[in-house]
Amino acid sequence: MCPTTIIQQKKRVLKISWISLLATGIGILGFGIIVTIYPQIAGPTTEEGLLRAIGVATTGMGIFGVMITLRAYRRKEKWAWFTLWYYPIFWTIHLVGGLPPGNDHIHQIVFIVISLLGLLLPVRQFFSRNMVAV
Repeated sequence: MCPTTIIQQKKRVLKISWISLLATGIGILGFGIIVTIYPQIAGPTTEEGLLRAIGVATTGMGIFGVMITLRAYRRKEKWAWFTLWYYPIFWTIHLVGGLPPGNDHIHQIVFIVISLLGLLLPVRQFFSRNMVAV
């Protein structure tokens, strides 16, 4: 493969990765907004205030994740790669713990898979010995 083709392939892999992580961040952001506005989605409870607080915190987490993805991750900053591991951890905890929203947990599995892909596909670009900017 010629060097130009390799560079284009690396750029494509990185783009697929950050878009996957962006989708996950938007999912967390959306989850937070939904729980903030409509806490009853978590099921019948008398703790609406607590659920709204969790929704607000999750909204903030989604905003931070989206911003980290759009700025630092796209520039291949290692700290962003490590920080964004909270995505698969967040969704795995939701899946294992049976946490809301809803009883259909397919979205959690989808977010786990796409966040893992987003983190693992470009791992060589983040940790190569010759960190050439692409």
